[in-house]
Amino acid sequence: MRSGLAKAAVLAAALGLAAPALAQDVNIIVVSHGQASDPFWSVVKNGVSQAAKDYGVNVDYRAPETFDMVAMAQLIDAAVNQEPYGLIVSIPDADALGPSIQKAVDAGINVISMNSGSDVSKSLGALLHVGQEELDAGRAAGAELKAMGGTKGLCINQEVGNVALDQRCQGFTEGFGGAVTVLPVTMDPGEITAKVTAALDSDPEINTILALGASTAGEPALAALEQAGKTADIKLASFDLSPNFLQAIVDGKAAFAIDQQQYLQGYLPVAFLSLQAKYGLMPGGNVPSGPNLITKEKAAQVIELSSQGIR
Repeated sequence: MRSGLAKAAVLAAALGLAAPALAQDVNIIVVSHGQASDPFWSVVKNGVSQAAKDYGVNVDYRAPETFDMVAMAQLIDAAVNQEPYGLIVSIPDADALGPSIQKAVDAGINVISMNSGSDVSKSLGALLHVGQEELDAGRAAGAELKAMGGTKGLCINQEVGNVALDQRCQGFTEGFGGAVTVLPVTMDPGEITAKVTAALDSDPEINTILALGASTAGEPALAALEQAGKTADIKLASFDLSPNFLQAIVDGKAAFAIDQQQYLQGYLPVAFLSLQAKYGLMPGGNVPSGPNLITKEKAAQVIELSSQGIR
C-alpha cells in the first residue's frame, strides 16, 4: 500500500504533471520511546511542534508511558495503518522495532529516524537519521573527564537496554581508560541519589561520575555529592541539559554537559519531510545534531533557552 499523498504523486507523474503537496495534505506521525516523565523529550516535542507550525503540516506526536518496546512497536504499527506521508521514529532497540519500521517503509511511507538508531537506520530503510553518534559522544566525555584527572568512574544508566544509553556508557569506558562501573537505576530521583550515595560509600576511590541525562540522573547525582560534601572532590558530568544542571556547571559543582540539541532532533525531520513533500528536497545523508560540550564558559548562555524548552 502507499500513503494517499504518495498515490497522488504517482498519478501526477504518470500524467506528466508537477504535483507539489499542499501543506494540509502532509500528515506526519512521530513515535518516540521517550517517557512522559522525562523533560528531555518535552524539548524534542517542542521542536516537532514548532516545525509543524513553521511548515504548516499536520504532525501527531506519540510515545509510550514507560520505556516499553512492545508498546512502541504497537504505536508504530498503528501509525502505518493510518498511511501518513511521513513517519519519524527513534530506534532504541532495532530488534524489537525493526519489523514495524520496515512495514512502514514497505507501505511507501517516508521514514526518518531521530535520536537513537543511527547505526541501523539505513539498513531498516529510513531516509536518514538526525542525532548524535552515542558511542563517539561517550568517548569524548570519557577522554575529557580523564584529562581532568579522573581515574575511577561511575556511569549512571536510567534505561538499561536502551542501546543508545548503553553505548554512552561503553564509549565513556573506552575514552576514560580507567575502571568504570555502570550503575543501573530507574527514573526515580530519590532512588538515584540513594544509589549514588551507596556507591560512593562502598568505593571511596570513585572520583568521576557520568550521568546519561541531566534532569533524570545528573541532578539526583549532584544532590548526592552535595549531601556528602564532595562536589569539589568528584568530577560530575552529564549528557543533555537542564537549567539546574547548567547552573551547577556555572557554580563549579559540575564539570560539563554534553548537548545533543534534541530540539533539532524533533524539528529537522519534520522540516525535511515537509520540504520533500512540497519540493522533492531531502539531505543526502545523516545529520549530526551533537555532541556539543557545554562547559562553564558556555553554560550561562544556554540556561534561559533550557528553561524555555529549547536547549
